[in-house]
Amino acid sequence: MRLSTRNQIPGKVVSVTSGEAMAVVKVEIEGGQVLTSSITLDALTDLGIAVGKEVSLVIKSTDVALGVE
Repeated sequence: MRLSTRNQIPGKVVSVTSGEAMAVVKVEIEGGQVLTSSITLDALTDLGIAVGKEVSLVIKSTDVALGVE
């Protein structure tokens, strides 16, 4: 599959928490950081997402917010 989105990061699913309509999927990337994605339960099933599955994080955003203490 080829996408126009350039921010694609490979990783491995480390946890899946399902709710009533959505699932929270945590993906570990190179360097040990964990990124979180919220997807529909339909997408979870359709894509066969499960702990240990290799996935690509595809990130498209109009802005990036920063925070400081």
